[in-house]
Amino acid sequence: MDPKKQAEQGVENVSEDKKQEILEGFQGFLNYLNKQVNRGEKMGLEEEQLAKGAERVAEYLKNHEEPRNSEEKLLQELWKAADEEEKRPIARALVRLSKEQSDDQ
Repeated sequence: MDPKKQAEQGVENVSEDKKQEILEGFQGFLNYLNKQVNRGEKMGLEEEQLAKGAERVAEYLKNHEEPRNSEEKLLQELWKAADEEEKRPIARALVRLSKEQSDDQ
């Protein structure tokens, strides 16, 4: 199965309550992203593959979810303004941020 479709289906299968929990606050979003990054690392994915996964999540959120706080709004606007070449570094930074936030807790 196409990884992009697989990622979209994974996000779509999340219950509304879980989506609410993830997207209610920026920390919830980072925690969710960190869990996905950890899962990917355990599967042996490298940073570039993790960034591609973060891109898929960001693209889904841009197209299907309304931002629920100022941080998510900023990320959505950055994502909309970025071209394809600019999106990968944003995704890499999100992956690193989620890992750093996890280390701080």
